Amino acid sequence: MMKDVKINIQETSNETILKFNANTVLINGGSYEYNNIDEAKNSPLAQQLFYLPFVKKIFITANFIAIQRYDIVAWSDVEEEVSEQIATYLQAGKSAVNEEAKTKKEAIEVYAEVTPNPAVMKFGSNKALTQTDVEFKNIDEASASSPLAKALFTFPFVKEIFISENYISITKYDMVEWNEVHQELRTFIRTYLQEGKTIISEIIAKKDKETIETPKEDLDETSSKIVDILDEYIKPAVASDGGNIAFKSYNQETKIVNVILQGACSGCPSSTATLKNGIETMLKEMLPNQINEVVAING
Repeated sequence: MMKDVKINIQETSNETILKFNANTVLINGGSYEYNNIDEAKNSPLAQQLFYLPFVKKIFITANFIAIQRYDIVAWSDVEEEVSEQIATYLQAGKSAVNEEAKTKKEAIEVYAEVTPNPAVMKFGSNKALTQTDVEFKNIDEASASSPLAKALFTFPFVKEIFISENYISITKYDMVEWNEVHQELRTFIRTYLQEGKTIISEIIAKKDKETIETPKEDLDETSSKIVDILDEYIKPAVASDGGNIAFKSYNQETKIVNVILQGACSGCPSSTATLKNGIETMLKEMLPNQINEVVAING
């Protein structure tokens, strides 16, 4: 059965670069960059796109293709043609990149790191894992979209899993202590990644996952500013502790901001109050008279 491939065109801060977001997984983690047709030998799709005279550079990730153009054309004249070409290629079930052409044994490292939440441990990696943060509460959720998460749920002490760009936060049940199991999990994850197995097999639809954020282009001006502040000042700090803060909503009348705590932040005895107060203080300072309260919700 053929996939119904849809491509969403997205502008970037660089007017020569356009992103073509796909509703299907293009590659199994990581990314590929091509500067010309000769470099793209492992990507028939990139080679096909390089035949377009205005294509300068191509960047392929798990769920989007970014293309840089030469100045001989404007994107408005050719973006629909490129989008249709990509969709037609993927609709036929062809691979964006022949990943078996990569070196089989990657030098992959996985390290275990404690977090402020005693129930959660962060497993960081030097391999890119996903372009879209995903959280799973049980094996049924994982079965539909992440073979890696599904495999981790077979450990009886694993309660919840959060996968971000280069780390996995795992929440355990109280039946074991981390010092008894973290080495086993670290070895399992490292071996899984070294073998090149699939991490995320399907992009999760927004309607199925409340915790996925609203696209920035759909937000009002204040909400967009809140997202920028979270991205620049808050997320890097909590990511270092294995957590994530996802913007959920902003009510213009009540001036209340709702954010979702994920990974190590979710359910943490201390982080809910600390993060709520920290985010609230920062937003009030940076957006005067626009914020009354921040409500933190566990993901």
